[in-house]
Amino acid sequence: MKDRHAGRMFDAVNLIALLVFVLLCLAPFLHIIAISLSSARSIMSGEVSIIPIEINWSAYSQVISDSSMIRSLGFTIMLTVLFTVMCILMTIAAAYPLSKPALRGRKAVMFFIIITMFFSGGIIPEYILVRNLHLLDSIWALVLPGLISPFYLIILISFFQNVPDSLEESAQIDGSSFFRTLISIIIPLSLPVLATLSLFYAVGRWNGFTDTLMYITSPELYPLQLKLYQLVQNNMVSQLMSLEGASGQHLLQPESLKAASVIFATVPILIVYPWLQRYFVSGVMLGAVKG
Repeated sequence: MKDRHAGRMFDAVNLIALLVFVLLCLAPFLHIIAISLSSARSIMSGEVSIIPIEINWSAYSQVISDSSMIRSLGFTIMLTVLFTVMCILMTIAAAYPLSKPALRGRKAVMFFIIITMFFSGGIIPEYILVRNLHLLDSIWALVLPGLISPFYLIILISFFQNVPDSLEESAQIDGSSFFRTLISIIIPLSLPVLATLSLFYAVGRWNGFTDTLMYITSPELYPLQLKLYQLVQNNMVSQLMSLEGASGQHLLQPESLKAASVIFATVPILIVYPWLQRYFVSGVMLGAVKG
């Protein structure tokens, strides 16, 4: 009886601790949402915490009505999808042969891959390379330089090495080629790790803006994060509002617009998580080999 009571107390303490941890993690996000929905007066007076004060949708109305922001959203979605698909294809193409111990020169190739995790050419040589390849001010400048992450490549190599050899041997006995074995057997068994790496690639591309600052000059190629960066870095909104003589409740506080832009840029990538959640399981290969 005492053990059961102690177990319930332990579960209750764990539950409370987890709830506190979740609230601490959500507090900054809730604070941004509250600022985006609060009036200018409440923001300037510092009344806003995690609950909106005097709810005002003006910031979201201005963000949504901004055609350049909507264009950047569409371009960012297209860029993220293209980047993620190409990264996964290239990572698979590199990881599958490197997972075979019989591959000649495998150790040398792995050595050079690991070296790139600790040393890089630097920003200036990378810019010169992109310029010499005539990729400046094009979408390919945002895609090609980061096609393969060495860390994600090593993760996928390790996963492929754990696939039972008997599966591939059975396919080869049936006359399957290496490419057919990869498409029909290896990739279906690798969906959990591929989904995870796809999410990592997508989030990294969605949040990236440094390469855009270096390589892109055309406004139509600005991703959403660069638009947000520009909004945060200047006070043009507040200056325009002051020139128009706006005041009181109708003044659109720059902080409110920034917060609304942050939410606008964050929500789309958050929607992807539930669709990939079903792949985040373990033991997907249990029972694949019998006997």
